[in-house]
Amino acid sequence: MVPGPSNVALGALGDPMRQDIVRLLARDPLAVGEIADRMPVSRPAISKHLKILEIAGLVESRREGTRNIYALREAGLVEVRGFLDDLWGVALKRFAMVAENTTTSSGKKKTKLPARSRSDRS
Repeated sequence: MVPGPSNVALGALGDPMRQDIVRLLARDPLAVGEIADRMPVSRPAISKHLKILEIAGLVESRREGTRNIYALREAGLVEVRGFLDDLWGVALKRFAMVAENTTTSSGKKKTKLPARSRSDRS
């Protein structure tokens, strides 16, 4: 099991503007000004969003002359992806149990679902 991302990473991705920034950076590393040119907010606002994403471990920056170039940080995304994959796996297992225990059009007997354990609820 991949360790889960910090609450900071998930919180950072909860903002639609930061999601849009991550989508842009998924294509190519960009300077702050290049990101700001593609977004409906000011350059200082983009810088604040990038700082939050950097603290969350989702992006990294490097200096090129007078420009700061931002890129996605693979390790941070791997943590988030692993967390979501684990949740998806649990959801698929629950869907499969429901499907296996549902009456079909041929009239197969519907069986009772097993009770959820405490570990399934967390």
